[in-house]
Formats: sequence, structure tokens, C-alpha cells
Amino acid sequence: MIGIVGAGAFGRALAVALAPRGVTLWARDPGAQSRLPGVALPQGVRLTGDLGDLAGAEAVLLALPMQALAGFLAVHPLGGRLVACCKGIDLATLRGPSALIGPGAHVLTGPSFAADIAAGLPTALTLAGPDEGDLQRLLSTPTLRLYRTTDVVGAELGGALKNVIAIAAGVVIGAGLGESARAALVTRGFAEMQRLAQALGARTETLMGLSGLGDLVLTCNSTGSRNLRFGLALGRGQVFDPAVTVEGASTAEAVARLSAQIGVEMPISTMVARLIARDLDLPEAIRLLMTRPLKEE
Repeated sequence: MIGIVGAGAFGRALAVALAPRGVTLWARDPGAQSRLPGVALPQGVRLTGDLGDLAGAEAVLLALPMQALAGFLAVHPLGGRLVACCKGIDLATLRGPSALIGPGAHVLTGPSFAADIAAGLPTALTLAGPDEGDLQRLLSTPTLRLYRTTDVVGAELGGALKNVIAIAAGVVIGAGLGESARAALVTRGFAEMQRLAQALGARTETLMGLSGLGDLVLTCNSTGSRNLRFGLALGRGQVFDPAVTVEGASTAEAVARLSAQIGVEMPISTMVARLIARDLDLPEAIRLLMTRPLKEE
């Protein structure tokens, strides 16, 4: 049996995909309306509000919002093999999900929309953690293909940082700056992602894989991405639905603080954080980015 904590869109999608393995899905409110309209939980998925029902699970997937993870674990310390399925950097500690979980943590990340996974569309993800092929096999299905890496830091940073760049890409399109500007921004944003990840000990090839470049391509080019849609609204001067979780907004603030703390230049990510905080307006952000000192690529 596989345990899943969190019955939001991604948690439910994973439950649907992994149902043949037997899934116990924990929800804070099991009776709450599904965030995947039209997708019913199949046989093989047990919905519960009792964390005790996850006892004995072969693995527990934590499909919680990043900023809720630390608080949840403080109140509900879980044992066994834990797999973080959230993408971001904790604002209070400036740490990723694996550091909050502790030794032996795994991270499941990569280019994926919950609706695609739930519909059984082909999806490839990265499973980062201790070298355990049995967990990779347990979580792989005919439509969900997992690639394994031991570079946990690289995998989780790729998933976190791409959300910030996706917001920036949305701002560019929302403001009517054009596709050429989006291409340039995504490329330079990817360079930022690599700089910070390397400074924190990640491997370059990890960022070139599914959890970095793959996820960046998806979220910067599809309106299925909440982060891109948030950026579109920001670029158009519109109010975004506050009920929708946008992980990249909190991550942008965390990245701006973390990069300043360790001395890594992250101009695009910093501008995103400042735009969200209303510390500067869009014309000034564009001016600051375009008048940075010229340099080699």
C-alpha cells in the first residue's frame, strides 16, 4: 500500500495513477470538494481523515503545499519512506523539502500537470533520493515513468526555481513584450537556476534533466501552469485569484533572500520578488534588467 498525504489536485492525481498498487489518501477534510473536477477516485484508493490509516505503507508521498510542509511535520512526525511531492523553498528556513523531512528523504518532481497524470497521459518524472530501485519500481506505472537520481538538492531546486521563471515568463507575455523576450528571459532564467543550484552543491546534469529544463519548458509555455497564469495577471495589472496556490510567489521571495545571503546573482528572480511585493513597477523592472552591464553569455 502507498500512502499519500494531501488530497489536492496533485495528490488526487497520484492516487488515481497509483490505484492499482493500493492507495490510502489522507485529506484534512475528506468531504471537501475535489480540485480535480470530473475525476473520481477509482477502486484501490481509500480516502481517509485519519493519519493512522497510513501505518504500514511502503512509501508515503507528501503532496502538500511547500509552505505548509514544515508545520505539518512538526505536528505529525511521520516514519517510513517519505517522498516530497511539493516544489519550493521554505520561507522560514530557506531550505528545501528534503531538509525539512530529514535524512533518507526522497523527492518526486518533474514536468507534470495533475490533470495529465489523472487522465493517464504519458508523464516522466525524476525520483531523487538514496539509490533505491525498488521505490522507483513501486511508483512507476505504464503511463508514469520515473528516472532515478541521487542528486536530491539539484532535483528539488530545479522544481522550485522553474516556478519563479515561469512567473517572469507570464509577466513578459502579459505585458505584451513578445515571444522573443520570453525566449530570452527563459534562457537567462535557466542560467540563474544553474548558478544557484551549483552554488548549493547540485550537479549540472540534474538541472539539464526532467526536474530542471523539462519542468521549465512545461511551465513557461502552458497556461496549465498556475505560475504562468499568475505572471500573466501580474503583467496585465490584474488581480489573481487568491484561493489558488502559486508556489513560485513564495519561492521568489525565498530565492531573493537566499541568493543575497550566499552571494549568487539572480536578477530575474529578484525582480519577480520585487514585482510581487510591489517594490517596483514593471517599466522599472524592465529598465533595470535591460541596462545591466554587458557581459559574455
